[in-house]
Amino acid sequence: MKLGVNLTYQGASELAVAAERFGYDVAFAPEGYRSDAASVLGMVAGRTDRIGLASGVMQIPARPPGLAALTAATLNSLSAGRFRLGLGVSNPDVSDGWYGVPFDRPLERTREYVEIVRMALSGEPVVYAGEHYQLPSSGSAGGAPLHVITEPAGALVPVYLGAVGPRNLQLAGEIADGWIGVFAAPEQVAESVERIAAGRALRGSTMAGFEVIPCLATSVGESVEGCVDLLRAHYAHLMGIGDPARNFYCKLAARLGWPQDAQEVSLRVRAGDRAGAAAAVPTDFVDQTSLVGPVDRIAERMAAYAEAGVTTLSIMISAVATDLTGRLAILEQAMAALEKSGAGS
Repeated sequence: MKLGVNLTYQGASELAVAAERFGYDVAFAPEGYRSDAASVLGMVAGRTDRIGLASGVMQIPARPPGLAALTAATLNSLSAGRFRLGLGVSNPDVSDGWYGVPFDRPLERTREYVEIVRMALSGEPVVYAGEHYQLPSSGSAGGAPLHVITEPAGALVPVYLGAVGPRNLQLAGEIADGWIGVFAAPEQVAESVERIAAGRALRGSTMAGFEVIPCLATSVGESVEGCVDLLRAHYAHLMGIGDPARNFYCKLAARLGWPQDAQEVSLRVRAGDRAGAAAAVPTDFVDQTSLVGPVDRIAERMAAYAEAGVTTLSIMISAVATDLTGRLAILEQAMAALEKSGAGS
């Protein structure tokens, strides 16, 4: 198992340079309320030499597939072939509220989107007639076809999918080169791998070469409770997005045994009580779905994730309430935990 890092745009260059020095395999740039992925990765590409770069994830409703392909080709060229394209369909509230894009039939939309991106990255002109995307929109006799002519840099860009539900996980196995997950206990990862493997079987493939990448909020220290406290605000923010009935993080908390707590967190966020929402996040929910505590404890958890089928475990330092110095320390401590775990590749 290898390590990745989920960057924050604040100090992204310093964090990526340090991760490269410590031996991390890939640096992910998330996309959400604070920053887009492409801007951060463009800067990091110019400051690093070896570490892989990945969007974690670019939101499908935010960009037409042609722009996603062009951005991927550009970042891959700027980084000398180090880029990996992580895509995600987002959620109904963000898709509608941010981008004005309907969330209906997300699996079909994702399949068509990935097909177009792959066609464009091949360097050939794209003519596509799908249910959700038509290029050109006026038909084959219409406008100039999508044609990405960025100079290629090595092999084609791998495509990873962020996925949660059973059908979406199976789709990731069928059409992608890797899966990006969040807030998953080892047992949940093992269940997800089974779904992904079913998708791989549909295309006549095994899990060989397929990347399994859960991204886990991480806080290192002697006190587990103290480490959890540094992650509460991050959990509360994510649990407070949109309708709790549709919010993935609320549904996950409910499935793991905290339905009333999830409702309480969401209600407090919507009431503007951010501090109260953070305090209402169940300690055990954070503990089960993150890496918290001393290095030895985290090493044991890393071994469990490796046993569940993880190929790259990404350290989400963007989630912890600390400064750049604190995040740099977490990077070094997480690598020490991997070495103690015996799961490192």
